Amino acid sequence: MKTLGLIGGMSWESTAIYYRHINEITRKRRGGLHSAPLLVWSFDFAKVAERQHAGDWQGAADLMIEAARKLEDGGAEGLVICTNTMHRMAEEVQAATTVPLLHIADATAKAVVEAGVRRPILLATRFTMEQDFYKERLREKFGLDVVIPDEAGRAMVHRVIYEELCQGIVSESSKAAYLSEIERLKRENNADGVIMGCTEITMLIGQGDIDVPVFDTTLLHAISAVDFALA
Repeated sequence: MKTLGLIGGMSWESTAIYYRHINEITRKRRGGLHSAPLLVWSFDFAKVAERQHAGDWQGAADLMIEAARKLEDGGAEGLVICTNTMHRMAEEVQAATTVPLLHIADATAKAVVEAGVRRPILLATRFTMEQDFYKERLREKFGLDVVIPDEAGRAMVHRVIYEELCQGIVSESSKAAYLSEIERLKRENNADGVIMGCTEITMLIGQGDIDVPVFDTTLLHAISAVDFALA
């Protein structure tokens, strides 16, 4: 089994979920006492978030490249960026390393297409919802017609991620707000699925809460990582 390098800590709440998923999937597939050989780089997320909200994407990319190179030097044979938003610099990270980077949007989009969903709602950080690096990849590479919330909806979704989920807070009122926003987007846009496009959203809502297919990017990315490691 290949060694995976996890670029995590963005936030550590979802990185912990990655660690559990990857090891549980590995144990299920290999049996017995098997677990996944992993190297983990965990950021102080405050430093990353400062750059994100200041629009210092080059500074953020520099941090990511440094982490990726350290993981590669440590023996990682494949890289997993444990966050959707920081795939904004996936191309820069891949160009700076010689091992494959496993893209979260590709793992997600393949599952969406296989499910027959064409107009998925994308719930994520403002950066992922508003910038093109993620939703345009879904549109251009996989033909998906991505639906995003309006300004008020984006502000609400983003606030809950940074002020609550990234700090380990799971609120019933925020869950209700997310589900209300999903219902509105379904009704107004004929949306037929939901992409949980931030790796922390899996802490708040899931398939049992929603009557259209839900795509947990954290789990789908972890499955893709194990597929690669065992190939």
